[in-house]
Amino acid sequence: MLNIALPKGRLGEKVYNMLAKAGYACEEFDSGSRKLIFTDEKNGVSYFWVKPSDVPIYVEHGAADLGVAGRDVIIESGADVYELLDLKTGVCRMAVAAKNGYTDDLSRPLRVATKFVNIAKNYYDGKNRDINIIKLSGSIELAPLLGLSDVIVDIVETGTTLRENNLSVIEEILPLSARLIANKARYKFKQAEVTAVVDKLRKELDND
Repeated sequence: MLNIALPKGRLGEKVYNMLAKAGYACEEFDSGSRKLIFTDEKNGVSYFWVKPSDVPIYVEHGAADLGVAGRDVIIESGADVYELLDLKTGVCRMAVAAKNGYTDDLSRPLRVATKFVNIAKNYYDGKNRDINIIKLSGSIELAPLLGLSDVIVDIVETGTTLRENNLSVIEEILPLSARLIANKARYKFKQAEVTAVVDKLRKELDND
């Protein structure tokens, strides 16, 4: 039996459909149900819904053999897991954005507003730039508009929200997409089963 943690929401539903097409359907699976665990003995799989930011933690600690999480979530969590496959969905980028016409004042620490504290810190450590991080949970774009921060570090898809608020991307940090991840110990014990999942998913991706 393979235990797979799926992120609640559209991404989890999309990935479940990919897995079902690859031969890992679960007869009792119902995305609209309040039930959290769905098991199919015949196909040897058990799925459970998890808050997206918690998926790497469930996988790292062995509650799940496999999981699906955005690359931003994996990096930000610092979880020690194997990253097996780029699922080529949820594609976007992590970027630095600021008000149009912004120039950096190198004489003082840069004020960075973000949900992604670890990603921002690691990025600016690599640039040897002193920063003060302001952790926010929502409406990150508001911070530079109200003078709370100089820049923001956030996920950018189309950039529409930035443009509508007179902000623009000034630096790109890394590309993002959903990834299939595995618990390191479980990967060794269930290598044949995990490899089969990866191979079948890869075929599905190649056929799309």
